[in-house]
Amino acid sequence: MKIKKGDNVQVLSGNDKGKTGEVLEVSPKTDKVIVKGVNIRKKHVKARKQGDESGIISVECAIPAAKVNVVCPKCGKTTKVGYSIEKDKKERICKKCGAKLK
Repeated sequence: MKIKKGDNVQVLSGNDKGKTGEVLEVSPKTDKVIVKGVNIRKKHVKARKQGDESGIISVECAIPAAKVNVVCPKCGKTTKVGYSIEKDKKERICKKCGAKLK
């Protein structure tokens, strides 16, 4: 999976099309990612112990990794992720401008 935790991504399709955010969690088994501020759902929470609060909270839900693209920090455009191998080190690079990604 080419998307990593901490990457800045843009949503390509769906209700949140065009929104950008940071990747909070990556699930390679299910090929899904959780992005900050994207795909927000309401969750009803019941108090489990005395003193805990119950109510309705907003939670970011997972979206398919194919629906997001990495945003290059240098050129600011959405891009595919490429790899360059130098001295037995594999580094992620931007396919459009060649800048190194995190």
